Amino acid sequence: MGRFLIEVPHANDQEACVQAVRAFFAEGSHFLTHADWGCADHEHKAWLIVDLDSKEEARRILPSLYREAAKITFLEQYTYADIKEGVEAHLK
Repeated sequence: MGRFLIEVPHANDQEACVQAVRAFFAEGSHFLTHADWGCADHEHKAWLIVDLDSKEEARRILPSLYREAAKITFLEQYTYADIKEGVEAHLK
């Protein structure tokens, strides 16, 4: 299982913000109802961090209207052991 950061942009207007929030809540997914939103700071995106098996699975949890525009990033934490062994080797 992997950990993914999902970033979902939407247009910079009130109607688009309302549409995005409603779409997320209409899906009813636990993931989507716990998204963080940047609209109040004029960053018109939602962010989620999810534990799933793949990027494709992460994309499938999104409302269909936002799947294509979403950016999905695999996240990884490094330990002191990783640093000692060399982060370069870990990134291969």
